[in-house]
Amino acid sequence: MHRPFPTHELADLDPFLLLDEMGPMDVKPGEAKGAPDHPHRGFETVTYMLSGNFQHKDSHGHAGKIAPGEVQWMTAGSGVVHSEMPSADFQKTGGRLHGLQIWVNLPKADKMMAPRYQEIPAAQIPAASSADGKVNVRVIAGEALGIRAAIDTRIHIQYLHFHIVPGASVTQPMPREYNAFAYVLGGAAALPNGETVPEHNLILFAQDGEELELRAAEGGATPLDVLLLAGVPIKEPVVRWGPFAMNSKSEIAQAMDDYQSGRMGRIEH
Repeated sequence: MHRPFPTHELADLDPFLLLDEMGPMDVKPGEAKGAPDHPHRGFETVTYMLSGNFQHKDSHGHAGKIAPGEVQWMTAGSGVVHSEMPSADFQKTGGRLHGLQIWVNLPKADKMMAPRYQEIPAAQIPAASSADGKVNVRVIAGEALGIRAAIDTRIHIQYLHFHIVPGASVTQPMPREYNAFAYVLGGAAALPNGETVPEHNLILFAQDGEELELRAAEGGATPLDVLLLAGVPIKEPVVRWGPFAMNSKSEIAQAMDDYQSGRMGRIEH
């Protein structure tokens, strides 16, 4: 597991609360791990599978499978008990496991909204290429290279997955008020000062204009494989406890009581 935030140095990147990269790793049959029944309240979880697959169930009776290239955007809102486990077929065969999960905060007005899901098959995630073919993008949220995402978000979010050939670059429009960062999955990114950023590292952007640039390092053997995430900061107090993210300690206490008393429901197995 690679977790660039939250850490002691970087608590969050408003409106993003967490970024986890699972793998990449090769697992033997029966070795894949998951997240058994656990609650969420007050934010959204976004799972993006690159290889391997997971099955999920929740306390509202929702169930499904997330396969390579697919996205599950779960708005926990007022609360849901959720499980994400390797699918039975993947547990049987083993294989390559690689996925990402981000947590997106919700504003106070939406923290107790009804839970909802958006599950996007790989074929329905919009994709585009630059005119010279050196830049490819999958648009999970927001807009890039003239195409717009299929996902509806509660606040303005950009979630873009770029592949950029060594030495090439892309300029992405970015409102000045957004918090923006990039996370390198593979290859290396080049910074304006000539330094390179290898995989599993985060790049924070200082917004001094209405666009930003992503550049792949010269001479690399593989393209730059990079996520670009950005969003409008909510600028509200955040109180966190495990799987809950609210605005006050009393709301956290209420969430714990609601979960422990069964008011968030239970998963039927």
